Amino acid sequence: MQGFPIYTLESAPEQSKAALQSLNAAFGMVPNLAGTIATSPVLINGLVGLFQGIHGGSFTEAQIQTILLTNAVTNACSWAVAFHTALALKEGLDPADVNAIREDRAPRDRQHAALSALARTLIEKRGRLDDRDVDKFTEAGFGKDLVLEVIAIVAASTITNYTGSVAKPPLDAPFQPYRWNN
Repeated sequence: MQGFPIYTLESAPEQSKAALQSLNAAFGMVPNLAGTIATSPVLINGLVGLFQGIHGGSFTEAQIQTILLTNAVTNACSWAVAFHTALALKEGLDPADVNAIREDRAPRDRQHAALSALARTLIEKRGRLDDRDVDKFTEAGFGKDLVLEVIAIVAASTITNYTGSVAKPPLDAPFQPYRWNN
């Protein structure tokens, strides 16, 4: 299979450039996966718009990274696991909790465990949560409304996880220490 292009700020399709500039501002670089997603202006612009909403939502950055790392592991996307490991640690997630998620175990922190469990369950059950799944989440101190916000985060990470698994972009140097093989 021929590889997908990895665009830069300069080489990207014109309709993808603003989204890549936004990601460059957020990360100080355009990650290879984003450069690949830029092949489709529809996909990169949808992704960036969704992530902007998520990062302005109700959850802390550490909580968002808990969900994103769980999704990457559950979807077995090696690129995304390494990327979100780096971001989770940067956001102050306990390294033991990060390792637990990478090993498909629950984090020790009660709320992070509930976020991780809900994200994994959403993916594994293809969105068909039952009352008990929602109750476990709300018992950790979250409102039912936040189930819907978790769905948005899962949707955004599905874009990156699926693209990473299909396109297989090389892992960027800053994320090499967090390489993951399922």
